[in-house]
Amino acid sequence: MSSYTAREGNVPDQVLIVTGGVGAGHDGAAAELRARLERDGLHVEVRDFLDAVPRSCRLVLRNGYTGSVRYAPALFERVFQGIERGTWVHGVVDWMCRVAQRRVGRWTEGFPVVVSTYPLASQTLGHLRRAGRLHATVVTYLTDPAVHRLWVHPDVDHHVTVTEATAAMGTREFGVPMRAVGGLVSPTFEQEQTAAQRIATRRAVGLPVERRVALLVAGSEGMGEVVPTVDAIVASGVADVLVLCGRNDRLRRQLSGRDRVVALGWRSDVAALMAASDVLVHNAGGLSLTEALTAGLPAVTFRPIPAHGRANADLLARAGLVPWPQDDAELSAAIVAQCEAGRQDRQVVLHHQDASQLVRSLLNRGEAESLLSSGEQVPDAVVAG
Repeated sequence: MSSYTAREGNVPDQVLIVTGGVGAGHDGAAAELRARLERDGLHVEVRDFLDAVPRSCRLVLRNGYTGSVRYAPALFERVFQGIERGTWVHGVVDWMCRVAQRRVGRWTEGFPVVVSTYPLASQTLGHLRRAGRLHATVVTYLTDPAVHRLWVHPDVDHHVTVTEATAAMGTREFGVPMRAVGGLVSPTFEQEQTAAQRIATRRAVGLPVERRVALLVAGSEGMGEVVPTVDAIVASGVADVLVLCGRNDRLRRQLSGRDRVVALGWRSDVAALMAASDVLVHNAGGLSLTEALTAGLPAVTFRPIPAHGRANADLLARAGLVPWPQDDAELSAAIVAQCEAGRQDRQVVLHHQDASQLVRSLLNRGEAESLLSSGEQVPDAVVAG
């Protein structure tokens, strides 16, 4: 365990967050954690793991991910499975993590707590701890519902998750204690909206007021089999479709003008759009799903992207959190069932001690770390200091 337990004197408590600029989920969690900690008066710095590796590796990690998912999904699946089985592919990724150690090690200097929201950053931090070159308390915040190999390093002090289902999977399959701390999304997703507000949002974007609306998201890059999914929903007649295309302008143009379809680009009002929708249809299980769980919006997984997308879909279905229909007929039935069930119980992501509370406890009380390790709830008095 780390030797850091508290800060002395008038120096503000400091936290380093290491994220990964691949997609929007890792950065989104890091940004929300930073906002919560800064509201409590802590000094927080955020670094992108991709800045710690050579440019060639950076291009592979960023462009290789989006390119392979979009144009070579079978290849992406093979790479993922190779990492899980510990083949030479895992060796290449491990080499990248070790190359990043020098720069990441410099970033961590002076910080008593370091939080990772990106799996490769967690591996690098774990390597540094094992080598005795890092003495901060290290926390990994898993942004995926399913735990895969790169999220886990035995020398990381705390592995925390969004849901109990993820924590149970990680503890069971990797033998590393994990605990749920809820989602790291904006508080706007917790806010209730009136019927008038929902109607106004629908009218503003051109959606019908009376019919069902399925909100379809495919990550910040609009990846996966989006068009076939839209076609299946429209053909079934069970709902109109609001598609968030993210930064994928080509996808937005392709879907614009279709009957019973509204296609939008990058949006900052996703909370309002979720409040105005009846069901979320997703294909990855990342940030958008956590936002939906926080908002109580029922969800359906369909045509998940390969590798971690399929792993996330399987975990969510087995845990009873999100159904995973296997064909178009099952999709329409699932949409109807989820809409009729109505808003979901948000306690799956809201009832836990949140990640910012955990970080504060690690800074403020040495005994809090032992309480967290044992899985006990940290008393409010301990956290408040």
